[in-house]
This record gives sequence, structure tokens and C-alpha cells, in this order.
Amino acid sequence: MNTLVTPCLTALTAAPTLDAERNEGVGQRLPSAYALRQALPLSSTLEARVAEQRQQVRNILDGRDNRLLVITGPCSLHDPASALEYGQRLARLAEALKDDLLIVMRAYIEKPRTTVGWKGLLYDPRLDGSDDMLLGLTLSRELMLGLLDLGLPLAGELLQPMATPYFDDLLAWGAVGARTTESQVHREMVSGLALPVGFKNGTDGSLGVAYDAIRSAAHPHRHFGLDLHGHPAILRSQGNPDCHLVLRGGHNGPNYSEAHLAAARSQLLKAGLAPRIMVDCSHANSGKNPLRQPEVLAEVIRQRREGNRDLIGVMLESHLFEGAQGTGGALRYGVSITDGCLGWEATEAALIAASARR
Repeated sequence: MNTLVTPCLTALTAAPTLDAERNEGVGQRLPSAYALRQALPLSSTLEARVAEQRQQVRNILDGRDNRLLVITGPCSLHDPASALEYGQRLARLAEALKDDLLIVMRAYIEKPRTTVGWKGLLYDPRLDGSDDMLLGLTLSRELMLGLLDLGLPLAGELLQPMATPYFDDLLAWGAVGARTTESQVHREMVSGLALPVGFKNGTDGSLGVAYDAIRSAAHPHRHFGLDLHGHPAILRSQGNPDCHLVLRGGHNGPNYSEAHLAAARSQLLKAGLAPRIMVDCSHANSGKNPLRQPEVLAEVIRQRREGNRDLIGVMLESHLFEGAQGTGGALRYGVSITDGCLGWEATEAALIAASARR
């Protein structure tokens, strides 16, 4: 166990376990989001930094900043040591390229599963099926605070609405994935968040669900939820104007060509939405081959150079070393245990090239 987590973890485990006879199937109580935020607080310095990072993302979305927004990092975080090493390298690169690129690190601690599988650091930090979610909460927040200390803006996937309040104060940008874009619960949740959010197109490549999600999230809602103390509550949101489309391809292949982007622009305008488009260079857009991500990035840069300013950003899956590995044996350091990633050298080269050509 990470020794830095231990004092916080000890205090939080004082919460009583629910009575098993009256709460069949219910296990250990977890701390409220408020309690975890108090135990692992965001300092006033970091709070101001996150606010500034969010504003920089908004400026790109609104056309006030011509830099390219780059969301890059491991498909999922599973090892704090390799995540921090990656973050240290990325922070140096982000500083060097800051005039052309706004680089945000993926800090994904949850992973959606089509059926079953490892759900992320938040759920199973020991990687052994023990599902120690109390450790997952504390370790994830501590790791994200460590990455923020490096000066990096952070991005996260907003997957489990009950988990989001534990971490949303740390994020400069959030994503709603292809499997959850159609969810009313996620649209309501995003409408109350104070950070920019990208909605991905459906896994089948359809864009309509993302347009509907952006429009829904922009409106105020009253909905069921939990307050920061973990109590059931009627939540009131003001609406989130800082949402945009993320193209990730679909069953029929990539969707980042000039024709695809022109069609997306037309449909966004028809729906009364700003044509703000990010391209996910992974998933179906790379044919699920992580080594092809630089090709996709280069094509996005080409289209931007030819005048397409609807293209506000890209996403890359990248780690210290390329590829992916299973969790059945000894793990190789710095290699993803979920989707395959681009290695660091190739990532660095691709982003330097993107900065030079932008």
C-alpha cells in the first residue's frame, strides 16, 4: 500500500459497516465526497491553477485561443509510479510546446467494460480482484493531486456519477464515453459541472446522440442525486455551456476525414450548436492500432492548416512504452493494462511535429 495514503485511509475506515442482516448484499461504507476532499484537500494554489486551466480550455473552445487542445496519457492509470514518471515527462514537453499546444494529461481511473474486466484504479487498485474501493478512492485522489503538483491540467472520463464528486474539483476537462453519451443521468450530471466536457459519438458511429447530449447538458436540470455529504438530494444544475463533440469513429471505420467533418459541422449548426470538434486519434479512428495515432494527428493538423478551425483538439492514448499487456502475470513497467498505447518517444515526436506544423 502507498504509505502516503495510509493516514487518510485509516481515518476514513472508521465509518461503520452497514448491518448485513438489514442490508443484504451491502458491504463496507465509503466516505462521502466531502470527507475525502477534506482528508486530501485541494490547496488554494492548486484550486486557482485548476480554475485557470479550465479557462484556457474554454478559450480554445470559444475561439479566443488558437492553440490545439491535446488530451494525452495512459488509456488508464494503474501504477502510480509510472503515471507520475509519465506526468513528469509530459509536464516538460507541455512547457516546451505551450505556445502551440495546450497539453492535458489523461488521468483515467475508471474504465467502461463491454462485459467484464478490470474497471480501473478506482475499483481495484491492487489488480487482484479484491475491489478495495476505499483504497481506490484515496490512492486515485492522491495520485491526481500529485499530477496537479507537476503543473499539468488533468482530464478524466465521467463514468460513474456517484464517483464524480470525489474528483471533479481536480479536472480541467472531462469526457463522456461512447457507451454513456446517451444516458440521461450523465447529461444531467454534466449540466452541473463547472468544467468543459466532450461527448463522444456512439460506438456505431452515430452522431445524433452526442448532439442531443450537448444540448441537454447545456440546459438547467433538477434531478435525483447525492450531495457532497452523501445524502440523497434534489440537485439543481445551471447548465454547462462548455460541451463539445468528440469524434472517435464507429463500426464503419474512421470519421475524421474532410467529408466527415463537413457533415458534422453542418449537423451541429442545424442543431443550434457551435461547431467545436475534437478528434480521438485512437479507437476506430486508428483501426484500434495505437501506432497509427500519429497519422490521424497529422491529418487533423493538415486540415487545421488549411483553415478548418472547427477542429479544436485531439485525444491520444500514450504511455511510457507502447502496446498493452494482460494482468495475469508479472507486469511490465509503464505498459498499459487496458487499450494499447503509443510509446513515449513516438508521442513526443508526434506532438513536436504537430507544434511545428500547426
